[in-house]
Amino acid sequence: MNLNIAILIILMVAALWTTMTRSLLRAAIGLAFMSLALTLIMFRLNSGLAAVFELSVCAGLIPVLFVSTISLTHPLTKQEVMQHMKDRIRRFWYLPLIIVIAGIALSFITVTLNIKLPPKEAEESVRAVLWNGRPLYLVGQIIVLLAGAFGVVILFKESEEK
Repeated sequence: MNLNIAILIILMVAALWTTMTRSLLRAAIGLAFMSLALTLIMFRLNSGLAAVFELSVCAGLIPVLFVSTISLTHPLTKQEVMQHMKDRIRRFWYLPLIIVIAGIALSFITVTLNIKLPPKEAEESVRAVLWNGRPLYLVGQIIVLLAGAFGVVILFKESEEK
């Protein structure tokens, strides 16, 4: 029980650090730590399949993409930032109005869902579930990881050519 509390505290500290830091690089690293803590929680809750996906994609691939993107960008000057903000406000002035109208309209809609959960399967290891029960998930995971890796390689290749 104390381990769960310690992991939750680590998760909260990483989340606060991620959202409160002014450095994008530190925020990406904080996101990786937050995903790692969430992975530990998922393993502790016997959700091995979800934990494996969280670890490989959210704690591995996404922070790598963020760090590589941050390293390829150049910071804007204060005047450029202000000009971008003004342009964005001019282009999207109507969006808050649409959101309020959609929120009011959705508050009048009532939907009842009769969702039946599938029966609980016998507990198996993550390896058995991935290789025997859900091979398409494994193929999807491999495709996502390869797409991210190739994306980073292409970004760095284009950066070197410029």
